[in-house]
Amino acid sequence: MGGFFGITSTRDAMVDVFFGVDYHSHLGAHRAGLAAYSPTVGLQRKIHNIQNAPFRTKFEHIFNEMEGTSAIGCISDTDPQPLLIRSRLGVYAICTIGIINNADELIREHIEESGWGYFDSMTGGRVNTTELFAALINRYDTFEEGIQNAQKAIDGTANVLILKEDGSLIAARDRFGRLPVVIGRREDAHAVSFESFAFGKLGFEQIRELGPGEIVHITQDRISQLAPAGDKKRICSFLWSYYGYPSSTYEGVNVEMMRYRNGAIMARNDEKNGAAQDIDYVGGVPDSGTPHAIGYANESHKPFARAFIKYTPTWARSFLPSTQAERIEIAKMKQLPVRELIEDKDLLFVDDSIVRGTQLQETVEFLYETGARSVHIRSACPPIMYPCKFLNFSRSNGEMDLLVRRMIQELEGKAGLDHLDEYIDGTTERGKQLRAAICEKMHFASLEFQTLDGIIEAIGLPECELCTYCWNGKE
Repeated sequence: MGGFFGITSTRDAMVDVFFGVDYHSHLGAHRAGLAAYSPTVGLQRKIHNIQNAPFRTKFEHIFNEMEGTSAIGCISDTDPQPLLIRSRLGVYAICTIGIINNADELIREHIEESGWGYFDSMTGGRVNTTELFAALINRYDTFEEGIQNAQKAIDGTANVLILKEDGSLIAARDRFGRLPVVIGRREDAHAVSFESFAFGKLGFEQIRELGPGEIVHITQDRISQLAPAGDKKRICSFLWSYYGYPSSTYEGVNVEMMRYRNGAIMARNDEKNGAAQDIDYVGGVPDSGTPHAIGYANESHKPFARAFIKYTPTWARSFLPSTQAERIEIAKMKQLPVRELIEDKDLLFVDDSIVRGTQLQETVEFLYETGARSVHIRSACPPIMYPCKFLNFSRSNGEMDLLVRRMIQELEGKAGLDHLDEYIDGTTERGKQLRAAICEKMHFASLEFQTLDGIIEAIGLPECELCTYCWNGKE
């Protein structure tokens, strides 16, 4: 994943862009960068690796290194950016958020065979996807035409933020609106952000979200629409259930409030089915599982408790290390038990989702080793049946990386692929078999997933406006 923030102002914008980008640190842990425009210096850019240090520590000296009345910045889990591009459209800085699945095809068919230049190779021989997107834009006579045609050419998703050499900005939301782009305003400036909450602390008022495929040109005092919004929206449902920050609001729906509703719906389902009623404490798998668990506890009238605490002063995020073995070991070292809340207790934990299940299994084993009598697990999402091909947030390399797909393979082999709808539904015989098999394998006292209808209800938007591909394979 990743996030961006940009500002064009009548005064120095470096403090604003520093804090605006920093507010996107929960969305990425690989690279971060800033680009700025100054009437006296022109365009400047800095990129740093943030795998072992937060954005703040790598960019705290930026005020002595860059200046500008306009600036953009990006947190990225993929490629270094923003990039500075010299083209037929002029010199500009660009950052993108998303994924291009057909990059090799585009490089071959639209670039190399057309004689439109070359690319710098990154480690492993890959091409920076932002550079590729810029090359697609540069084939056309205007940014508007270039962005629209690039969006049509790619298989995937790309939100775009551009800083032009005159200090103005161009912002574009991907054509299906899978990720947000919001516009803010204050007396001396306009700003663009992935996260709306970044505006409040910087004195901006959010004025609107861009629609799917919409492109705008932004100066300090004006917003001009370059391309209207389309009528088909498929915003990612995981914005609310997993990687959105609690104070974030997308399409008018707050993340924290959605998670409370989501947990409450799961509690009502358990009560209806008579499941996991003899529970001493309800807890969340920290951090994003916690608000779902609060909603569950409030609805079920079971006490909420933090039976274990994550020690985060040294390793703030468990997936920073490059290997799965390191991630598991660090996740284990961070789990500090509160024994009085675990020993001889029946516990129910809500996780935001279950992807591979590896760390969750380690967590449950840790709870039993600490003396838990039973550990029930609830997933705040339906079973993940398909790797995300639009944002790649789940960090899975294929279907067999997914816990539920591995279990279906063990239960029924390839024949199970014809019955995925039944496995998703916990009321069917196949659905019950899947949950029982996972419980046996991972030592859960019980397991249930939120239903697709339940998570749609918790979000509160029409199903046709939500991307649910990873659960039901529908694009």
